[in-house]
Order: sequence, then structure tokens, then C-alpha cells
Amino acid sequence: MNNNSSSVIMMDEMALVLVCKRPALGVGKQRLAVSLGMKRAQQIAQALLACALEDAKNWNGPVVIAPASEEDYDWATTLLPSSITVWIQPQTIGNLGQRLNELDSRLRYEGLKQLVYIGSDAPILAHTDYAACRAALQHHDTVLIPAKDGGVALMASCSPWPVLTDLPWSTDQLGATLMGCCRGAGQSVAVLEQRSDVDELEDCLELVTLLQHDARPARRQLHALARAIAYTLKIHHVQF
Repeated sequence: MNNNSSSVIMMDEMALVLVCKRPALGVGKQRLAVSLGMKRAQQIAQALLACALEDAKNWNGPVVIAPASEEDYDWATTLLPSSITVWIQPQTIGNLGQRLNELDSRLRYEGLKQLVYIGSDAPILAHTDYAACRAALQHHDTVLIPAKDGGVALMASCSPWPVLTDLPWSTDQLGATLMGCCRGAGQSVAVLEQRSDVDELEDCLELVTLLQHDARPARRQLHALARAIAYTLKIHHVQF
């Protein structure tokens, strides 16, 4: 792991871990690409990543960016200002469960203990969600914010994750299975309020309403993009 800041990281601080892919044509958001085309899907992926980075900039503590591969290391170093304490730890190969287990193991080997994992597909996450996660992690081994589609919008733990390899990733059974897996490993689990994530066209269109009053700059840009998509598709049930 490498640090792009000279700041000293306190190992007992709570670290935010952003697991992400570099937005590119034909990479990620494939279900959106089917509905909107690869260019629009890439634009949405870029706007979603900007929202996650917005949260990272406001995080009170160290930040880890975990790009999809070693090839994206240099790209990852450009994502946040140098004034922020950022470590870059590329993911390894395997399914998402294998990659998360390996990433978690490496970060804990480096001495980090309290790890809050997010992806770049849950722009509804707000300061209140992160504050609730911090509070809950003081009394539980693991904290989960379930996603509306049955997945998870945030997963945090002060203990190593159990083996995640065989979990039903990218299905509506993930959240419940992950919770059961953690409890089966003897961990206490706190489940916080559900949040939406963005995988399908309907999720994207829902942002027109969900982000309507969100003043954060990256969210305003994502809201504008969702409005433009709804307008282009002439989606009449979306409230502008």
C-alpha cells in the first residue's frame, strides 16, 4: 500500500475504503448500458464516482482508494487532493467476495482496524448515514446499510470479514446472506436504514426525485444528468 500524503495515519482511526472501477466505455454499469448506450452509462459512472469522491473529501479520517487493478494505480492517485491522507490499494483478481477479503486482509495487515467500505453506486448516502455508521461501529463488530434492491450500500467492520467468496453478489439476496454470514461467524451486526443504489434505468430516473434538494455539488451534477436522461427518454412519470 502506498500513501500519496505525508500525513501520519493513526491506525485506530476509522478509514473509508472506496472500492471502484475506472469509468470507461463498456466497463461497468452494463445494465444501464443496455438501456441507455455505453456513452450515457459511462457518464453516469463518472458522475456516481464523483459523488463517492465527494464523500471521501469530507471524510474525517484516512481514505483508501481501491481501484479495480494495478493498471489504474496512477489514475487513482489523481482522484483526491494531495492535502487528504489517501492510501492506494489496488484490488486483486477473483470475484467481488475474494477481492474484498484480500483487500481487507491487506489493510488490516497494515494496521488499520475500523474499515468502512463503499462503492460508487450509492449517491444517496449522506453525512447522517456515515455518522450513524461511526456510532454503531462503537458497539458492534459489523455495520451494514442495506440497498433497496437487496444488496448493500455500505459495509463496515472492526473485525476481519468472514469468507465472502460464495455470497450471491449482484443479486437481491446479497444483503440478507451477508448479514447471516457475519452473524454465523460470531460477529454482532447492526443494520441501519435502507438506501437506494444505482444499477438499473429506473434507479437512475429515481435520482431526479431523491436528489432534488441535495445541495452537494457532485449530487447536483448527477441530478442534472438524471433529469436530462429522463427528458431525452420522455419519461412522463418523473417529477421535474
